[in-house]
Amino acid sequence: MDGSVEDRPEAWDPFGRPLFGGPEARALSRVGVVDIGSNSVRLVVFDGAARSPAYFFNEKLMCGLGAGLGETGRLSPEGRKRALGALKRFALLGQAMGATPLTVVATAAMREAEDGPEFRAQIERETGLKPWVIDGTEEARLSAQGVLLGWPGAEGIVCDIGGSSMELAVLKGGKVGARATSPLGPLKLRDVKGGKKGLAQHIATEVEKLTQGLPSAPGRLYLVGGSWRAIARLDMERRGYPLTVLHEYRMSRKSLMATIEWIAENDPDELRARTGTSSDRMSLVPLATQVLKRLVTHLKPREIAVSSYGIREGLLFEQMPAELRARDPLTEACRFAEASSSRLPGFGKRLYNFILPLFGAAGPSKRRLIKAACLLHDTAWRAHPDYRHEVCFDSATQANLGGLEHSERVFLGLALLHRYKNSRSGSRFEPLFELLEPEQMRQAEILGKAMRFGAMFSSEAPDSLAELRHFPKKKQLELILSAPAEPLFGEVAQARFASLAKSLGVETSVRVRTR
Repeated sequence: MDGSVEDRPEAWDPFGRPLFGGPEARALSRVGVVDIGSNSVRLVVFDGAARSPAYFFNEKLMCGLGAGLGETGRLSPEGRKRALGALKRFALLGQAMGATPLTVVATAAMREAEDGPEFRAQIERETGLKPWVIDGTEEARLSAQGVLLGWPGAEGIVCDIGGSSMELAVLKGGKVGARATSPLGPLKLRDVKGGKKGLAQHIATEVEKLTQGLPSAPGRLYLVGGSWRAIARLDMERRGYPLTVLHEYRMSRKSLMATIEWIAENDPDELRARTGTSSDRMSLVPLATQVLKRLVTHLKPREIAVSSYGIREGLLFEQMPAELRARDPLTEACRFAEASSSRLPGFGKRLYNFILPLFGAAGPSKRRLIKAACLLHDTAWRAHPDYRHEVCFDSATQANLGGLEHSERVFLGLALLHRYKNSRSGSRFEPLFELLEPEQMRQAEILGKAMRFGAMFSSEAPDSLAELRHFPKKKQLELILSAPAEPLFGEVAQARFASLAKSLGVETSVRVRTR
């Protein structure tokens, strides 16, 4: 053997080697990032499986540092006061949580304001924090890296909007390419002269300049930033969309244009109340919609996707070793959940091997979801037995899991629901099932019932005690038991096996291996 990638166990083993247990990942187990933006100041402390981190702490204050910057050239005095107070608090919190030294990044307002260097020195003097003031292209790069944290294979254009600027970055082949920056942040647009006509012309001119040299008609436009998320949440409200997780939410150009018109036609206070959007954020939405409408009309992306990951996650990605970056964020998050929350860490891999014969025709994307389900199948065991199926579904659909489309979240949730409950009839989650096709629902039910049955052999390892053989064309399912496992195949196990067979639409046979 020459030590090639193909020869290494972690290259072909569907579960790989748990990198989050290694020294490189442990060094990233608690990382604190402070983002001093034009509109908000935020502290995020990441914790857990470094490739798909959990948010140990997340707090922001809408300070409006960049309010009036276009007219005065200086930071907002009130914004400075509020930001400094928040940063003093964040410095103390970072120490208490063991997340120091905090990585502090400052963007458009700080880099453009006449008193930006003065405020930076004050921050360092009074808090001990050392802000890193970055230019627009670096801001674009870090935001794009944040998208890569959640979407390792992302390709298209990332658009990050802040209070005072907006950046674009090209993603191709897992790398950040061309980048551009512009003064198209809503706070700065408030200061544009010439009324509605002057504003429209300014936006058109800046979008034209911003997109020069960038590819037209990208497959996907990734939206990063609070104003974009507010618009996406309003799109959900208009459509009556059943899942309100914003990360990886998808919109078509047609749907987005309809939502922009709908926002203009409705009372902002009413929309704010319906979606839980803050008044500070809602005040920026009308300006942000004008920018987005012009940008989408100009670029003509096939699809628009929302990323909750941006510059803060990009800073975490920056610190990861290449081997960790290459890992699937979903698998790493689920592996960490099993290691920390299941009764038998490591059992998920054996369960996966046991049920895999039922999914022989599954491609890589389907097997990835099966793997995730097996890792998560026992992480809700502490919940009350009557509600474990609901806890599992909620966790899969609402948890901070990267690399999952909304339909995949529901598929995973439904599979885990059936891990604990045979029937989904009358479930409060039924509106979410609309995101799946009938065959996807059937496959999720089969997966859940297969895990439910496989868990009956949890005294050891199902793939060593028993074997499943599935013959789809013959519509047969065979269970082969080892002699020591025969007593485990009691009445409850038999009932679960029959339920699995019914979902598969097959006849069953059982035999005991004689040797």
